[in-house]
Amino acid sequence: MKIDFLYLNEKNMIDAGVLDAGRCIETMRETLSLFGKKDFLLGGPKGDEHGLQMNFPQKSDIEDFPLDDGPDRRFMAMPAYLGGRFHIAGQKYYGSNSHNSELKLPRSILMVTLSDVNTGAPKAIMSANLLSAMRTGAMPAMAATYLANKDSKVLSLIGPGVINKCALMCYMTVLPELEEIKLRGSSKTSKTALEMKKFIEENYPQIKKIVICDSLEEACRDADVVSEAMSVSKENMEEFHKEWFKPGATVFSMGSFYYKKFDDFLDTKMVVDNYGMYEKYMSNFIARGPVDEFGNKREWCIMGIHFVHLVNTNKAKREDVINICDIVNGISEGRQSHDEIVMCSIGGMPLEDLSWGYDCYNKALELGIGTILNLWDEPFML
Repeated sequence: MKIDFLYLNEKNMIDAGVLDAGRCIETMRETLSLFGKKDFLLGGPKGDEHGLQMNFPQKSDIEDFPLDDGPDRRFMAMPAYLGGRFHIAGQKYYGSNSHNSELKLPRSILMVTLSDVNTGAPKAIMSANLLSAMRTGAMPAMAATYLANKDSKVLSLIGPGVINKCALMCYMTVLPELEEIKLRGSSKTSKTALEMKKFIEENYPQIKKIVICDSLEEACRDADVVSEAMSVSKENMEEFHKEWFKPGATVFSMGSFYYKKFDDFLDTKMVVDNYGMYEKYMSNFIARGPVDEFGNKREWCIMGIHFVHLVNTNKAKREDVINICDIVNGISEGRQSHDEIVMCSIGGMPLEDLSWGYDCYNKALELGIGTILNLWDEPFML
């Protein structure tokens, strides 16, 4: 039996609508609904692993063995199955190295593979840097339709890189009254902040004010929506403080959220994309040794793990932390008052890469985009 599959490079993906914010938001809504209905599988023996990560050692006796010579050098394989109308299996795979910037490459280089659920045959292999960034940015915007105040006017982008650029494209479709955007890069002259300012000026003339902030505190204060997407080493992280967030603020964290006064979360609405994922992250921290069995050293810097810590130390109940899927499926309520502060952790799942990749793949088929590659006309051995 002949097997062909479709290869989509980055330009093909753009032509297939990978940057279509409105479509991506609705695909994420469907994905989280299916996740809540358990119509999915992830990797691992229990079907709930975020992925398998391969890290390099810091030293080796083997000549020329690759070493971890900087933050974030790793490879990651993330298999998944998603049901519903998608009914697709696949995997996101990427390599990451912070030194890539010296080569004018993205820190991570990503590919997504889609496969037939029954035979395992490949259906598509696609460039996935834009795909992954767009689905990441669409998630907080989708959640904002339930969690943010509809009259939100001030948006703060903390970490004005690719992820928050995609998030901005998505926020602009669901928060029509936005008129001011704050940017927090590494400095007032941060290249990414200046590029984001130019991007906003060129694409969103309805934004009346753009401020590049001197401090994290300035970026957070008076913001109706805070969107954090930083990728920095722990040594360079700034600490967030709850008093910086105004009544009614909605805070989305997609990267590093360094916070010490965990008890301050107790009078906020705590929301996550997948509570079990953060439990596993906490277990990994414990296994590596920097925290004890109760997480008492508190070395992590991911918002969702903060929530797990509060539950594990009996300061919060498990039901106090809400999965977005339960809000999407009408099981839990979203924002309940104009003044409540909502804290939402979004770590991302390969299910989102599969669903958005699947929709882009089908659009490519419709438009005749991409290159058909042949695996075999007939298998040489059976």
